[in-house]
Amino acid sequence: MKIAIVGLGLIGGSLAIDLRSKKIATRLIGVDFNEGHARKALELGLVDEILPEEKAFAESDVVILAIPVNTIGALLPSILDRVAKNAVVIDTGSTKSMICKSVAQHDRRAQFVAAHPISGTENSGPTAALQGLFEGKTNIICEKEQSSESSLAVAKNIFDSVGMNTIFMEPDEHDKHVAYVSHLSHVSSFLLGQTVLDIEKDEKNIFDLAGSGFASTVRLAKSSPAMWAPIFEQNSEYLSQALLEYIMHLQKFHYHLMKKDTKELVKTLTNANEIRRVLDKK
Repeated sequence: MKIAIVGLGLIGGSLAIDLRSKKIATRLIGVDFNEGHARKALELGLVDEILPEEKAFAESDVVILAIPVNTIGALLPSILDRVAKNAVVIDTGSTKSMICKSVAQHDRRAQFVAAHPISGTENSGPTAALQGLFEGKTNIICEKEQSSESSLAVAKNIFDSVGMNTIFMEPDEHDKHVAYVSHLSHVSSFLLGQTVLDIEKDEKNIFDLAGSGFASTVRLAKSSPAMWAPIFEQNSEYLSQALLEYIMHLQKFHYHLMKKDTKELVKTLTNANEIRRVLDKK
């Protein structure tokens, strides 16, 4: 099976590594709008060749889109226009509603599978690609009824082969859930990093005091702004709701802190500790 991967960074590059090692792809074609990334991916052996998008789409059995969500939505209709009649197009975007809407009326909608393989690190670019990145992780497919059985089977086989467990959701349900468990944590990390950087302008030794707790909390702030800003924008409705609730909790904590109300602070932290019970089940 000839597979074209558009976007050869962390997700696209890691998929390429696993699809080669699992012998799912007989030929891996790379497409990247960043020429430096394209050259590096070829140099690293992530793909067998780099082709112009038109040629890559025409020759491939499967096209996987691992590019920012705003670019997916903009290009997806024309990509469906250009792929072969039996080819399958799969996206990996972290938002689903706007992407699904972009091809809702497309004549070839059945050839598209709206997917979100939930995995990653804070690193980006071809050198960030890792073997086994998706092992044991969850993949979400949205609007499965809009994809043909054959397209779904191809996508499912790809995600199964890299070790993922696939579940199904509607786009709005997906976007609401990831706003809380993924997008909000990235906003928190970015803005905590910004807050500390602002303080550091006046207090030069602050990073000498930063321990592993700080490093783990702001790790996500090292993620690609070019990828995350469009995600935040496309999921602004649900992310705004999540932010309002988060701000409410911060304001309540601030109130108890200013009142020096240890009892309420302990209560808040104890309630938050319940997250351990949830996460330990995984």
